Amino acid sequence: MDIAYSIVVGILLSILVFGMKTGAGCGFSSIGFKKILLLGGTYFIISLIMGSLTGYINIQGLQDIAGKGMVVHSILAILLIGVGIYTNKKWNCGCDVSKHTFVLLSLPCPVCLAALFLSCMILVTTFEVNGMLVGLLVGLVFFISVVSSAYLFRKMGKKPDTLGNIMVFLGLFYMLSILLIPSFIKMQSMNITPVSSESVGIIPFLVFGIFILAGYLKEKIRRHS
Repeated sequence: MDIAYSIVVGILLSILVFGMKTGAGCGFSSIGFKKILLLGGTYFIISLIMGSLTGYINIQGLQDIAGKGMVVHSILAILLIGVGIYTNKKWNCGCDVSKHTFVLLSLPCPVCLAALFLSCMILVTTFEVNGMLVGLLVGLVFFISVVSSAYLFRKMGKKPDTLGNIMVFLGLFYMLSILLIPSFIKMQSMNITPVSSESVGIIPFLVFGIFILAGYLKEKIRRHS
C-alpha cells in the first residue's frame, strides 16, 4: 500500500507541475482573471470526462500517442521558441500579443492529455475506485494549481516579455531533453542500438529550432551592444 500511495503522490505532483506551467502562461499574460478561472474550469471538466471514460478507452491507443512524444515535443519546442521571440518583438514595438500567444504555453498537447488520461487509469486500477471520483480529484488539483499559480505569477508584476522569455527557455529545455534523455538511457543500459527512423525524423526540426534560437540570441546581443 505504501507503493500505491507513492504512485498517487507522484501522479498528483506531476499534475501540479503541469498546472503551474499553465498558470505561468496565464499569469504572465495580460488576460483577465475571469479567463483564468474559465481555463482552470475547462481543465476540471476535462479531468472529470477522462475519469468517467477510464473503463471505455483502450490503453494501447494512449500508449501509441505517448510514444509519439519525441516528435510532438520537437514541434512544440520550435513553436515555443518562435512564438516566444514573436511575443518579445511585439512587446518591444509597443504591442502586447500575450493575450493570444499564452495559449501555446497554457493549452495541453496531445501527449500531455494522453499522460493525464493514463494517470487517471492508474489511480482507478490501483485503488479500484470509481473513475468519476478520480477525475474529480485530478480536476481539483489541476484547477487549484492553475488558478493559484496564475495569481502568484500575476502578483510578481512582470511584463509580457517575461512570458516570451519563459517560452524560449522551455523550448530550449524541450530540445535539450529530446537530445540528451535518449542518450542517457542508452548509456545506462549499455546497449547500443541503431538510430530509429523516428529519431532521424526529428533532426530537421531540431536544426531548424537551433537556427531560430541563434537568430534570437544574435538579435539580443545586437540590441544590447
